[in-house]
Amino acid sequence: MKGGILVAAAAFTALVVTPQAATAAPVDVSTAAQLQAALAGATPGTVIRMAPGTYRGSFVSQKVGTSSQPITLTGPANAVLINDGPSGQAPSCPVPTAGWDSGYGLWLYGAPYWKLTGFTVAESKKGIVLDNSHHTTVDGVTVHHVDEEAVHFRRSSADSVIRDSKITDTGLVQKGYGEGVYIGSANSNWGCHGNSGGVDRSDRVQVLDNTIGPNIAAEPIDVKEGTQSGVIRGNTFNGQGITGQNSADSWIDVKGVGYLIENNTGTFAKPGTFANGYETHNPSTSPSFPNGCGNTWRGNNSDLGGVGGYAIRITSTSKCKDRPNVVHASNTVTRATKGLTNVPVTP
Repeated sequence: MKGGILVAAAAFTALVVTPQAATAAPVDVSTAAQLQAALAGATPGTVIRMAPGTYRGSFVSQKVGTSSQPITLTGPANAVLINDGPSGQAPSCPVPTAGWDSGYGLWLYGAPYWKLTGFTVAESKKGIVLDNSHHTTVDGVTVHHVDEEAVHFRRSSADSVIRDSKITDTGLVQKGYGEGVYIGSANSNWGCHGNSGGVDRSDRVQVLDNTIGPNIAAEPIDVKEGTQSGVIRGNTFNGQGITGQNSADSWIDVKGVGYLIENNTGTFAKPGTFANGYETHNPSTSPSFPNGCGNTWRGNNSDLGGVGGYAIRITSTSKCKDRPNVVHASNTVTRATKGLTNVPVTP
């Protein structure tokens, strides 16, 4: 009898220590109102699945995922988000505000640990904007025909990734602000978008295996001062349609520090304005933090279309003497008016 009790107790204990974790059912949506409700009600681990169709409205979330339970928004390429805004009275700095529509196609604000996969954003003021939304993955999305930039990692949205995505036709209204992928913020905007001591530290952002262009009115990728240690790898840049406005005349403008830029393919064909394939710039923000330094280029293939000067133009060596930019001999260039680079090449 006592032995039977012990066996039963042992079996009961085993059941207690190895419970089956409950899995929440996906949230399926097919209308704009359903999508807005799902974004507002998301919790860690929520998976929001969009059916094919057009979702027209303001789509914003401030819900927080976790590293083990990210929030997922997914849909096929023919699930299309469109925001006809902006409208209402805007605050002095962008923050979700009652009565104001930012016009952003999708806006995550203070919403880390999200996965955005598969769907399309179009016909909006901006495409996808991430504010203080670190550890976000943008995977296999399409962004096209937006008034300004397509995807913006802003307000220290660090440790994030955009991969296997397609971006075309940006800057339809604000041509000089029509970047493909925008990392960080100009120091003139740190008052709104800076934290961690006043700097927009959208650090360690990875831009991997995307197709960007044609008709990107500004740079396909703009790397802002104050950001560090990102990776830009395996992308295809089509520079046709770069406008030259607001100094946009290259595939990538690098003002950040410690970026690895490798195995990308860039081409340019008219119409458009094109000075060089890749450029560094050194805006002054702090004597202790030189910008546009310590970056590395290797394995990039550049076709400048007989228009661009250098594949990789390093603006200043003196400002980066302690952290020089490095251009490896594995980079190649064709149809350049000046050559591979204006600095010594590293084997």
